[in-house]
Amino acid sequence: MNVRRQIEKVLDEDGGRTVGVVVQMHADPAGPAADLGHRAQATSAREVLPEPVRAVRSAAVLAGTTAGGVPNARPAVPDLAGGGPAQPGLAAVRSANAAALEPLLATDAVRGGGGAVRPFWPSRSAYVELDRDELAKLSGLPGLAAVYPNVELALPPVAAARELPTAVLENSASSWGVTAVGALAAWGAYGARGAGVTVGVLDSGVQADHPDLAGKVKHWAEFDDQGHPVDSTPRDTQGHGTHVCGTIAGGDRSGQWIGVAPEAELAVARVLPNGRGTLAQIQAGLTWAIEQRVDVISMSLSAPLLDDEDGFVSLAPNVFTESFLTCMRAGIPVVAAIGNRGGETGATTGGDVFALGVGATDYRDVVAGFSGGLSEVVITSTLIAADKLPLMFIKPDICAPGMAVTSSYLDGTWKALNGTSMATPHVAGAVALLLSAVPSIRTGHEGFKRAAYVIEQLIGSADELGEAGQDARYGFGRLNVLRAIALARSVGSGGPQ
Repeated sequence: MNVRRQIEKVLDEDGGRTVGVVVQMHADPAGPAADLGHRAQATSAREVLPEPVRAVRSAAVLAGTTAGGVPNARPAVPDLAGGGPAQPGLAAVRSANAAALEPLLATDAVRGGGGAVRPFWPSRSAYVELDRDELAKLSGLPGLAAVYPNVELALPPVAAARELPTAVLENSASSWGVTAVGALAAWGAYGARGAGVTVGVLDSGVQADHPDLAGKVKHWAEFDDQGHPVDSTPRDTQGHGTHVCGTIAGGDRSGQWIGVAPEAELAVARVLPNGRGTLAQIQAGLTWAIEQRVDVISMSLSAPLLDDEDGFVSLAPNVFTESFLTCMRAGIPVVAAIGNRGGETGATTGGDVFALGVGATDYRDVVAGFSGGLSEVVITSTLIAADKLPLMFIKPDICAPGMAVTSSYLDGTWKALNGTSMATPHVAGAVALLLSAVPSIRTGHEGFKRAAYVIEQLIGSADELGEAGQDARYGFGRLNVLRAIALARSVGSGGPQ
């Protein structure tokens, strides 16, 4: 659908005299999405490992020098992330994106209209309030890519676990998911618990004084429905964000460890204050997280991918795609839930080509019935070069414990919940463990290459489940951070410093 028709649709759906929209400007084709195409051809998770790790592992297997699939030798490999096209630095991206927004921000309608204006440079977009007549005229603006309604996204529906299986209850030392993904073993094997790593969380907020989270929330922000900052202190009325934060970095005040990376720090943005948040709120949160220089972003929020007969996607996928690409260029992987609407369903966040999409499994490594997943095709895009299209890919990329997961909750309590929202922070916490156990990932590489390395290291180290290669239920398999660390260190990456 062209921009003129998008504007007409927005005006038809909003009868107000003043209309708030998210406007996106054109981008140069990105290209790096093409590098993700090899995942669709992989017949096993190990084929997705970063090239140096894959090469060392293959050589060791042929020589018979592996232990449990992990090479015993540690030959020096200088480039963890392998080759590939150079990507622009973050400063250059910010400058280019800001310049792309100038024609919009300089219009009389925006500059002198008196309505709210909030630019989001990572996605070359801005929230603007315009008079209906001015919005109708906007279609002639040079460089205009799309106009989206300021739609709401929501937390995926989650449910309290009705009963905890005996096998779950028997995990007395930690929440069963912490043990299942190899975090507990990684603490002992490598002495790494996430220290020095900051995890960005976009959610309903956090109860920062919860016994298992006290002292761990280092950065806080809240945004209103137009994307403007709200002066507030850490809070959470839903419990969802507090639960997510506990799975990432919670302690053991309940008598068992609940966090995958208990020494990691948290940067929390409240973008879903009542369990729902607008497109502008979430874009503001992503912008803030990038500017806080977090090491990974966790997004346990989603919305279904819905097209009408004209192909108009009301949930603005290109805004998320460009934001996530900017995160990657900043060296920040975005870990996002695939959603809780069952098989053959996708999501605007976890289903994005640049996100690390996460599905949910139970304690038996059986995929949850509610866990989403979909084979997707990008036919047209303002971000991906035309010669790389159509781009076919599958989501989720990986799965993690997402049923009967006990973590921190409101009023200093703990609660067991089900959902891909619970699986996602296991993966975000695993990124923190990997970075703390293998510090050369951060010091030796920058930008897109670093983020891609982290994503492929986790995907490639998974316990393979489901079909050979990737499928739309398990992805490449269930997270195994112990193996991810071991394989990364096998190429001479060094240990904690």
